[in-house]
Amino acid sequence: MQNIADDIIKELLLKGNYVTADDVKAAEAAKEKTHVGVLDWFLAEGLVTKDLVGQAMAESFKAPYADLNSSQPTAEQIAKIPEEVATKYRVVWFTESKKGVTVATDNPVQEQLEAELKKIFGTSKVTVAYALPEDIESTLIHYRQKLSTRFTEIIKTSKRVAPELIDAIIDDAVAFRCSDIHFEPQGADVEVRFRIDGVLHEAGRIPKENYDNVLNRVKVQAHLRIDDHFSAQDGAIRYTNKQNQVLDFRVSILPTLSGEKIVMRVLSQYVQGFALTDVGLSAPDQELFFKAAKKPFGMILVTGPTGSGKTTTLYALLKTLNRPEVNITTIEDPVEYHIPGINQIQINTQTNLTFAKGLRSIARQDPDIILVGEIRDSETAEIAVNAALTGHLLLSTFHANDAATAVPRLLDMGIEPFLLASTLEVVIAQRLVRKICENCRHAIIVSPSELEKSVPGAAHYFPKKSLTLYAGKGCANCGGTGFKGRTAIFEFIVMTPEMQELLLHHPSTNQIWDLASSQGAKSMFEDGVEKVKNGLSTLEELARVAAPPDAKHRS
Repeated sequence: MQNIADDIIKELLLKGNYVTADDVKAAEAAKEKTHVGVLDWFLAEGLVTKDLVGQAMAESFKAPYADLNSSQPTAEQIAKIPEEVATKYRVVWFTESKKGVTVATDNPVQEQLEAELKKIFGTSKVTVAYALPEDIESTLIHYRQKLSTRFTEIIKTSKRVAPELIDAIIDDAVAFRCSDIHFEPQGADVEVRFRIDGVLHEAGRIPKENYDNVLNRVKVQAHLRIDDHFSAQDGAIRYTNKQNQVLDFRVSILPTLSGEKIVMRVLSQYVQGFALTDVGLSAPDQELFFKAAKKPFGMILVTGPTGSGKTTTLYALLKTLNRPEVNITTIEDPVEYHIPGINQIQINTQTNLTFAKGLRSIARQDPDIILVGEIRDSETAEIAVNAALTGHLLLSTFHANDAATAVPRLLDMGIEPFLLASTLEVVIAQRLVRKICENCRHAIIVSPSELEKSVPGAAHYFPKKSLTLYAGKGCANCGGTGFKGRTAIFEFIVMTPEMQELLLHHPSTNQIWDLASSQGAKSMFEDGVEKVKNGLSTLEELARVAAPPDAKHRS
C-alpha cells in the first residue's frame, strides 16, 4: 500500500487495538527476514483490511473515512472540483447531501485546502474526509483528457511538439499502469497503443508529419542512430517526470513497411514494493518456494513466455534473500529492477559480455546467490548447472510452455541427466491473469452446463449444481474493461527422490507430469480455478491464458 510509513501504521493500529503487540513483533521479524513492509505483512496475514487501515488513518487525522472504491463518484461529480485544485491538493469530490458536500484527500491537514474549497463551494458546508492514496490516484485519472484530444492541442499550440507529445504519452502510460507503449505507423497516422494488464488498448493517433520528430527524439534519448532507418535497434531511456519519479524504459525500434515502429517497455516502477505475498503464490506454494530457496546450493527455474512475470517472481524472492551476510549477483539483459545491496550486471554484446562469459566471471566473485536473467543456450545452461553444483544457489528463467517441458529441453541442450538431477530443486511455470476490478465486481450464478459451454472441460472443477462466480461490470475505475491489475497462476514441479530417479532415464514431458501430479502437483489451470472461486478473476480470463490439463497438449 502506497505512501504510509511502517512506524505510523504500527502506532495507529496498536492504539486502535486493531493489532496486538505480538502481531507487531511478528511483522517486524518478517520484515527483517523477507523485506516485506509491516503493513503489507498485516494485509497478507488477514489481520487488517485496506478499509480498516483507511479508517485508522482517518481517525489519526480526526476526519471521517471515504471509501472511494465502494462509492465511486461519477465523472460529472468529480468535475465539480477544478483539475488544478484536485491535482495540487490531491482532493476529489465524494458525496453530497442536504447537510453539505464531502470531499476526500489523503492529506486532510494541508494549508490553504479549506480556503480553496470555500472558493469552489461557497456557503455550502464542506467536510474533508480521508481516503487511501491509491484510491485518490484512481479517481484523479478521471481528469485526464483522451490522448487523441491532447495530441491535437499540443500540435496546434506547442512550439516543441515532440517533447510535449512524449511527455503526455508517458504521463498517461504511468497513470494507467501501462507495461508497454507501442507507436505503430499506419498510412497517414501513427497509432499509439498501451498494453494494460496484458491487453493492448488504443490511446490515440499522431499525424505522420509529426512522428519523425518523435521518433528522432526517442532515438536520441535511447542513444540510437538517427540516420539508420532500416535496421532493428535496441536501447534504454531513463526519464524523470514532473513528479520527480525516475522511470526506466527499454526501447526497441523495428523497420516496417509503413515506417519505423517503436515499442517502449516500462521497467522497474511497478515492482518497487513487490513481495512474494503480492505475486499470487498460494500459502503451500510459498512454502515450497522458500524451502528450495533456503538451501545453500541448487537451481530454481521459472518458466513461461515473455511477459508472464517470471523476472518479477524471482526478484520478489531475491528481496527476501537479500541480507548483509549474503553476496547476491545478477546478470541480466536488461537489468529491469534496481535493488540496493545486490550486484547487478548488464549484458553488453558490444563488449562481448554475454550470459555465458558473465556467468563464468561471477563464479569467481565469491557469490552465494546468482540470478541469470535467462538460460538461452547450451553453454549458459552448462555453466549454470556447474555453478549450482559447486555451492551456489542459482535462479534463472527459461522459455518453456509449462514446468514439465523445461526438463526435456534442458536435457536436449546437452546437460547430463545425473548433473541435472543433482542440481535442480524446483521448476515453476507461470502466466498472468487479469484481476476483476474491485470497484465494479458483482456476483453471478452459473450452472455446470453453462460453465462447460463457456470453457470445455471446466465443469469438472466445479462439481456443484450451481455456484457463485464473479465478474466486473466495467466502470471508470477500470476503463470499462471490468479488470484492474493482474495476478499470477503457478505450476510447481519439485525434485523429489522419485523425480530425480526418473530424470536419469531421459523422460518425456508426459512422464514427468504424470509423476509430478501423482505427487500432488497442481497445473496452472487448477491454481487459477482457486483464484476464480475466490473472486480474483473470471473463468474466461483463466481460459485465455491456460487450458484445463486434459485439454493441454504435453509432448
